[in-house]
Order: sequence, then C-alpha cells, then structure tokens
Amino acid sequence: MEQPLVSIIVPIYNAQKHIARCVESIRRQSYPALEILLLNDGSQDVSYEVCQMYAGIDKRIVLIDKANSGVAATRNLGLRYASGDYLQFVDADDTLEPDATRLLVEKATAHQADLVIAHYNRVTPPADPPELSRLAKDLLPDGTVERLSTPRPTKIKAFGFLPEGFMDKTQFAQGLMQEPASFYYGVMWNKLYRAALVREHTDVICSEELNWSEDLYFNLSFIRYAERFYSLAVPVYNYLQNPESICHTKLNPINVLTTRASLFAYYKQLYESLGLYEENKVQIFKYLVSIAES
Repeated sequence: MEQPLVSIIVPIYNAQKHIARCVESIRRQSYPALEILLLNDGSQDVSYEVCQMYAGIDKRIVLIDKANSGVAATRNLGLRYASGDYLQFVDADDTLEPDATRLLVEKATAHQADLVIAHYNRVTPPADPPELSRLAKDLLPDGTVERLSTPRPTKIKAFGFLPEGFMDKTQFAQGLMQEPASFYYGVMWNKLYRAALVREHTDVICSEELNWSEDLYFNLSFIRYAERFYSLAVPVYNYLQNPESICHTKLNPINVLTTRASLFAYYKQLYESLGLYEENKVQIFKYLVSIAES
C-alpha cells in the first residue's frame, strides 16, 4: 500500500549554526515518503549554500530561495508549494525525533484524524562559561576556574498535557483550555495537518500582520474546519531554547499583550461557534496574561 506523502515545511533565516542538524533529522526519518521544502528567507550567512548541498544529494528536497519577508509569509509560500497529503512544520534550529513523522502519520491514518498533536521536548543547551579576567582568575580559590569551565549537561524536558487518544472537536477544544497560552497548543511544529483542509479553505494561513504567534492564528483557523483529532503522548519534536530566536530578541511585554489582544477575538469567535465560550470564558481570558512554557 502506498504511503501518504508528507510535506515538511522548513523556513530558514540565518540558521548556519543549526540547519545541517535540522535537515539531517528530517532526512533520517523512518518514514520515507517525504517532500522536504527548504525555504531560504533571504539568509545572509551560508544557510542557502548548506541547503544547496543537501538538495544535490536528496531528491526529496525542494529548495526555494526568496527575499526576506518573515516567517509567516515564508510558511504561507511553503503551503502553496506543498503537494503532500499531510503537512508538517520544522523550525531551522530544531530537530525531529527519528520516528516522528511515522508516528504522526500512523495515528492520522488509523483514526482519520484531520490534526494530530504530539508532546515535545524543550532542549536547553548549557550556557557559555563566563569570561574571567586575569585578575579574577588570580583571586579565585584553587579549582574554581576549572569548575566554571566544565561543560554542563544539556537539559531536556518534555511538555504536553492532552492524554493519548482520539477526540472530537468539542473534546479537543475543551482539553486545550487547560493551558490556553501553551506552546503545545499554539505552535505548528508539534502537529500534523491534513493538507486538503488547508487547500479547501484559503483563510487557513499564518497571519502576516502579526510579528509573533502567527502560528496560533493558523491553528485557530484550522480547528474551525477540522472534525477529528488525535493526541500522541510521545515527544516527537526537539525545540531548542535558542537565545538568538525572535522569542528571545525581538519581543517585549507590550508586543506580547498587543498581539494577544488581536488574537483574543479569534479565540472568542472559535469557541462561540462551538458553543463552548460561556463555560470556558474565564480560561480564554487567561490567555491574555498566561505565561507559556518558554
């Protein structure tokens, strides 16, 4: 039996430190029926050249070079190019577990799920050791410099709160109210989407007006049309706590509150359409002030 094709969309911007590790984790998936869309968003480092090398050795890779326009517009372009039965998203500084796509597809096909959501790992690399002056080194007790210079282990913590199993739309929407501001809910990279729903509904896109949480906008739009859901209680994605990412460099409390206020209307509209707004009103309002797990 022919396997469904999965289009994996990877937006790339100045990711030379991580892109090889990312692409290798995708190429080495135990599920082979992949279309790997690498979208270079005007990188000014050697990210594009690395992707060119990979495109030359793996026929499943489609490399698209474009002027810089941001992650939302880049993902939307990837959606237009994607020809797969399912859609998966990976950020250029992250990696997939070896069986990630296989597990997601198996659950999607077994349960005719429009969306599969999975647990993920947050990976926190050790901080660089402090740079000490000669005077500081001379003043510190014996052995202190060596202890400070000893590499610390990478920390890995799993996140996710829905239990394993199939859910209808009402069960899924109610379950997500446990943590309305969670990465687990809002991001695109721990999910598998039925591509036909995106192609049938042109309003299921990443918002290019938002400079943050454009993926939550996509998810809220997609859920309006999806009917069948599955929660996979296995971490399939490794999210790197990257201090150079937009979440750590370009956001401030004003940006966060402004964006959340814009998205709140979409949240409210979705739950009103499901007849679930009144019973979840307090939790939906918590979205405005809750802290995500990153």
